Amino acid sequence: MPTLANAVVLVTGANGGLGTHFVNQALERGAAKVYAAARSPREWGDPRIVPLKLDVTDHDSVVEAAALAGDVTVLINNAGSSNGASVTGDLSAVRDLFETNFWGALDVTNAFLPSLRASKGVVLNVLSVLSWYGIGDAYSATKAALWSATNTQRLALAGDGIHVASLHLGYTDTPMTARITEPKNDPADVIRTAYDGLESDAYEIIADKVSADVKAGLAQPIEALYPQLSR
Repeated sequence: MPTLANAVVLVTGANGGLGTHFVNQALERGAAKVYAAARSPREWGDPRIVPLKLDVTDHDSVVEAAALAGDVTVLINNAGSSNGASVTGDLSAVRDLFETNFWGALDVTNAFLPSLRASKGVVLNVLSVLSWYGIGDAYSATKAALWSATNTQRLALAGDGIHVASLHLGYTDTPMTARITEPKNDPADVIRTAYDGLESDAYEIIADKVSADVKAGLAQPIEALYPQLSR
C-alpha cells in the first residue's frame, strides 16, 4: 500500500484519543472517505467522514456495519478497553476484556474480509508494548493474544493480497491513560508513525523506544525482562 490517497478507511473506536487522530490524519493523507465507527457515533462536520454505529462486542452490530460499509480498503482495529482485570482475580472481568480487545477485533476483521479481498486491502491491529510485557495483567493477556492472532492473519490472508500490520506503542496521552503519571507519547506522533508504516508496507510498526526495547528484550533470559523473578 504505497499511499492512503483515495483509500476508504474504517476506524473502530473512532471517538477515542487515538481514534480521532486516525480519522483526521487519514484525511490529511488523501483518504477519500473515513468511516468513524463507535458505539455512539458523533457528527464530525466533514462530508468525507461517515459516522457508523459499531459495537465490536455485538456480532449483529458488526455484521450490520460491514453491510453498510462494503467499500472499505483499510481497516483499523483501534477499539480497545482496560478494566483493571487480573488473571488471578475475577475471571468474568477478564472475559469482558477479551470480548473487546481480542474477539471483537477478530470478528470485525472477518466481517470485512469480502471488501478487503476485493480491494487487496490493509488491516491494522492496534496492539501495545504490553503485547510483549505482562505487567498489564489481563490487558497484557488480551494484547498478547491479538499479537499471536495477527501473525496468523498475516499468513492466512497473504494469499488474498491482504496486508496485515500491527502497531505497538507504550503509554500515550489519551483518556485511557489519564491517571498515569509516567511520560507519554503524543498521540498525533503515534498515528503519524502508524500511517508511515502502512504506506511503507511494514508488517510490524513500533511507535516508540520503550516498545523497541521490550521487543529486543524478548531474546534475553526471562529474568532480564522481569528482574523481580531473580533470586
